[in-house]
Amino acid sequence: MISKADAVIIGGGIIGLSVAYQLARRQFGEVVVLEKDMFLGSGATGKCAGGIRAQFSTAVNIQMSMISEEMLVRFESETGYPVVFDQVGYMFLLSSEEEIAEFTDAVELQRSLGLQVDWLDMSEIKKIASPVRTDDILKATFCRKDGIADPNDMVQGFASAARKSGAKIITEAEVTGFMITGDIVRGVVTNQGEIETPLVINAAGPWAKPVAKMAGLDLPVEPIRRQIATTGALDYIDSSFPMVVDVRSGLYCHRESPGLLLGWADKSIAPSFDESVDPDYTDAILMKALDRIPALETAEVAKGWAGLYETTPDHHSIIGFASGIKGFYLVNGFSGHGLMHAPAAGLVAAQEICGERIEIDISPLSLERFAKGKVIEETNVI
Repeated sequence: MISKADAVIIGGGIIGLSVAYQLARRQFGEVVVLEKDMFLGSGATGKCAGGIRAQFSTAVNIQMSMISEEMLVRFESETGYPVVFDQVGYMFLLSSEEEIAEFTDAVELQRSLGLQVDWLDMSEIKKIASPVRTDDILKATFCRKDGIADPNDMVQGFASAARKSGAKIITEAEVTGFMITGDIVRGVVTNQGEIETPLVINAAGPWAKPVAKMAGLDLPVEPIRRQIATTGALDYIDSSFPMVVDVRSGLYCHRESPGLLLGWADKSIAPSFDESVDPDYTDAILMKALDRIPALETAEVAKGWAGLYETTPDHHSIIGFASGIKGFYLVNGFSGHGLMHAPAAGLVAAQEICGERIEIDISPLSLERFAKGKVIEETNVI
């Protein structure tokens, strides 16, 4: 175990690895990533749906996604490591005037920030996603630059690029405490020994709150279980099928190998670290999918799994230094959009830590917003 480092990142998921890469490529010093499990990305990252979209309702989330999408497009040319980012688009199906009004405001904001978003009528929806039932749909929004990425590709790509730039990644290293003198971080305590460091970066995903608690910090991040199911091969789903989101029901689906990935967020589930698969939850997903894509009646369920969202009260991430504890940095609470914001999160975090000009205004993502009452809710959450 390394005894001293310039920065210790807690969490070997996509967020922690993105931060590690950005710090290491800036020659920040000895950058160390600690992952408590045997494999990188084995937590929330490895269980996500893989969607990458910029169609959000707040400026900071739109900008974070736009930066991430641009970075994913040029990832291989910059790092030498290929990452699959299939820009098949995201389609939001709207079935009421209330939904249209809400999305109209969002589209205007998205376009004002330079995002190319289209309005689709039923005939255009059928051209792009022909199996989808549209008799109750009024309109849809569609952004071609959105799409699907492979979480494992991204994990391995960021890990490889971080190592190449000098970062060290240690697995099966669980943080059990911190060395703090007064209000200054001095190091971390792990099951493999102690590491002296002036900078700790909490990128622990759904486990961010208990990690912060060990440092005496109350972090408003809760783990929420979500489930996904996939189908067997479907001959009517082609390679251009986009991510489709039924706003009314909450169903989302996209092409996964020869079939579809199906998901839905049960908002009644209480926070916990339970990742067991509930058959009733899976049945609810399948019923919503059958309603929107009737041809699925003959489809076979291939597999299903559960994972955890790291959710904040306003569905925005928390990025920045924690006040009251010098040397404790937060990159947490992505509320289901961690994969899509990971490239940008690593970038802006490294820029702030290194004292550079930050790409965008991340003040809306500070932890202090909750105490100051400066909270703006992200409404377009899946």
